[in-house]
Amino acid sequence: MNKKKIFNDPLYGLIGFDHEIIYKLIDHPFFQRLRRIKQMGLADYVYPSANHTRFSHSLGALHLMKKSIETLKWKGIDISDDEYKAASISILLHDIGHSPFSHSLEKVFLPLGHEVISLKLMQRLNEEFDGELDLAIQMFLGKYKRQFFHQLISGQVDVDRLDYLTRDSFFTGVAEGVIGYDRIIKMFNVIDDRLVIEEKGVYSIEKFLIARKIMYWQVYMHKTSIVADKMLNILLNYTLNEAKQQDFLLLPDNMKVFKEIDNIDKSIDGFIEIDDSDIIFTLKKLSTSNDQLINFLSNGLLKRRLLKIILKDKIIDKEYLNSLISKEIIYDLNDDTKEKLFITGSEYNDIYTSNIDEEIMILSKNGNLESVSKYISFLTNIHKSVKYFGIYI
Repeated sequence: MNKKKIFNDPLYGLIGFDHEIIYKLIDHPFFQRLRRIKQMGLADYVYPSANHTRFSHSLGALHLMKKSIETLKWKGIDISDDEYKAASISILLHDIGHSPFSHSLEKVFLPLGHEVISLKLMQRLNEEFDGELDLAIQMFLGKYKRQFFHQLISGQVDVDRLDYLTRDSFFTGVAEGVIGYDRIIKMFNVIDDRLVIEEKGVYSIEKFLIARKIMYWQVYMHKTSIVADKMLNILLNYTLNEAKQQDFLLLPDNMKVFKEIDNIDKSIDGFIEIDDSDIIFTLKKLSTSNDQLINFLSNGLLKRRLLKIILKDKIIDKEYLNSLISKEIIYDLNDDTKEKLFITGSEYNDIYTSNIDEEIMILSKNGNLESVSKYISFLTNIHKSVKYFGIYI
């Protein structure tokens, strides 16, 4: 029976894919789990419509991979069907290892980044599909001889970024994040198995980099999102590792397995069974706790009563935070609880990497390859973006 079907995507319209294994992977429980993991974590505390999922993002990135391969083949780049299939599988599964609420809970349950967990799940699927993911895994790791495939999956102008900027700006309503993804893809080319951008696409790349910078500070690192993320992190880490037994027992059974991790592979079995719905259920259970910290944080997250935050361009010390506490504070918290609610740290993102092996290369009209920084003057500063935060009651 033909398993091929079409999906109605709000950004790209009706989309479909060319290999039957893609649909088998989409139907797999590992991938279906992504329907229950929000792409932007707790960003809907700021942008109410930011409820789209890793599932829709992964399908969107796959669609853009398909368009990229079609563009390169049209320009005479020799790409076999096996390579096309492998690149499609790799981008489809690139986010399969995300935690509940995506980056909000990165490394809370397992001491591994989502890329590592994605790889481990891809290896499991490869066993299940009798080695059919061998080439896809090579591309994912950047070990395949034709590097432009890895650049399309995980590079400075990859289809992952093209989709999430387009998708996230659409669902947040932040127009500054809109990019010309279609024109950028049309400007893709390959020289010596390296992905390059034709010179006519320079201004689209400039807009892409500016949009990425704006989206990080206006959306991804919005101060309210930072506060909500930190509150959820503190709550779960404290309940798993420090809380009294009666509070630990409030956790659902599928959360308790992360208290003491002595076998990563066995813990991954538990990891793929949890999603956003389990976190919401956990918050409701913990909101009945008599522990001040657990009760304060769980109820605060459920009712959107968040801690305060300031952002600065320099390090913030706790003494300064103490001076900001309102004299009208109504929280009846003990000193130990208050201490745990004073948090300082920093957030940063490398918008652009000027490393010679990763830099975006421009194919000039005379056929030469040149660094994009020769065309876009502000790139020398765009990647040095750090903000320091102080969170307090």
